[in-house]
Amino acid sequence: MMKQMTKFKQSSLAFLALIAVSLAVVSLPAAALNLDQARSQGLVKETSGGYLKIVKPSAEVNALAKKVNAGRKAEYQKIAKKNGTSIKAVEQLAGKRLTK
Repeated sequence: MMKQMTKFKQSSLAFLALIAVSLAVVSLPAAALNLDQARSQGLVKETSGGYLKIVKPSAEVNALAKKVNAGRKAEYQKIAKKNGTSIKAVEQLAGKRLTK
């Protein structure tokens, strides 16, 4: 168990890089609302579970959150598998980092 946790902690930097990449990949085209805009306008917020929560729904916000959350889940699953841990553990770690 400790070996898995140590391995998991060692992958923190890789995890942050994957999050940054996934956020960039799942951004919508420039003409559409992007994640930074949605956050700054208070349309979405980060949760302790590592996903976006919609604060002010609209078709555009809903689509953005759905796309970002799907991308994050896929990345969390990859990270969990690579590190031999649960997706729940990865989601919680991401949530801590994203809600700082």
